[in-house]
Amino acid sequence: MRNTAASSVPVAKVGGFYRRLWSYIGPGLLVSVGYMDPGNWATDLAGGARYGYTLLSVVLLSSLFAMLLQHLALRLGIATGKDLAQACREQFSRRISLLLWILAEIAIAACDLAEVIGSAIALNLLFGLPITFGVLLTTVDVLLVLLLQQRGMRAIEAFIAGLVFVIGICFAYELLLSPPDALAMLKGLVPSPEIISDPGMLYVAIGILGATVMPHNLYLHSSIVQTRAYPRSSRGKLVAIHYASRDSNYALVAAFFVNAAILLMSASTFHNSAHQDLASIEDAYQLLTPLLGASLASFVFGVALLASGQSSTITGTMAGQIVMEGFLSLRLRPWVRQLISRALAMGPAVVAAFFFGMEGVGKLLIFSQVVLSLQLGFAVVPLVWFTSNKRLMGRFVISPRFQVIAWAISVIIILLNVYLLYQTVFGR
Repeated sequence: MRNTAASSVPVAKVGGFYRRLWSYIGPGLLVSVGYMDPGNWATDLAGGARYGYTLLSVVLLSSLFAMLLQHLALRLGIATGKDLAQACREQFSRRISLLLWILAEIAIAACDLAEVIGSAIALNLLFGLPITFGVLLTTVDVLLVLLLQQRGMRAIEAFIAGLVFVIGICFAYELLLSPPDALAMLKGLVPSPEIISDPGMLYVAIGILGATVMPHNLYLHSSIVQTRAYPRSSRGKLVAIHYASRDSNYALVAAFFVNAAILLMSASTFHNSAHQDLASIEDAYQLLTPLLGASLASFVFGVALLASGQSSTITGTMAGQIVMEGFLSLRLRPWVRQLISRALAMGPAVVAAFFFGMEGVGKLLIFSQVVLSLQLGFAVVPLVWFTSNKRLMGRFVISPRFQVIAWAISVIIILLNVYLLYQTVFGR
């Protein structure tokens, strides 16, 4: 993928701001789907149902963290001409590089698992397909990814943009049916001391923050920003970082609104009803229509879930190719790489679906997020390390103040993920 896609998208070198920005719009959208994939839905739904609008500030804070780390990823890719996987292979010993590759592959398999399960749940809720059959049906994604890659980077970006638009429209409809309390919503944007003092609320808040950055997104972003045919001069890279950062931030703002909409819908629909103990995505689906009195409410929710799973599948496949090529200098045909990744995800999903049904795949979805939590530090720490290295980054190295902020956020996210893992495994 890297060899064929690098510098494949022309950029406007003259003209107004918006014309030049349009050339760079796209990679941010691909990255943003990682922040609204099925693995994030459960925490947003639980947060809104149990605690109303209080945790909206946590969703906002997590989005700000994401913007910073994704900026570092695109900055590394543009400044060095190498993605995060390639930089790890060149800067670390072979033993460490292989270890990081294995951990990255585990993270991608966990992401793929969440996407398979999310899509299977959506197919079950929308069309009544058995969970096991829905999991098997996700193999069709292989053909979709192949078709899009053959049509070029802009086709992939356009398709993802369409799916993100569908998700946004679906939740806009849900919010029209269950309009949030404007005053409570604004109050929820301000962090409350109660988040720290209430153990239950703290646990859900950490769950939201813990899912802030998916490890595969950092590898993905550092590579796909290089698809733009910007001049590889110092000036050209500076301009590319400027516009790519805007692309990333705009897309992550959109992801914030989607995550916020999920929490707001849950708060306005479930918090003041008898369903504050909402346990799963399928529970939300079943309750929306009777509670809102609109026959399409549950269906629209299911469509958004399906669009979320499908968009995440595409970006997860691309990240898998980037990781394997970057760490090992090994290039596989896209369909071979996708089949390997999908087989690793489908095995556990089929077993859980066949023997334990919806409850089993729901627990597996949670497990996939725990696995991702374990891997996060092994992507974030090298990223911050590289972008703080003047020898590697040259004039594009981040400032000392930026370094302090980046390291602080990285430590916070890692500690929260470790805490979340401990609580998930050993109980609250």
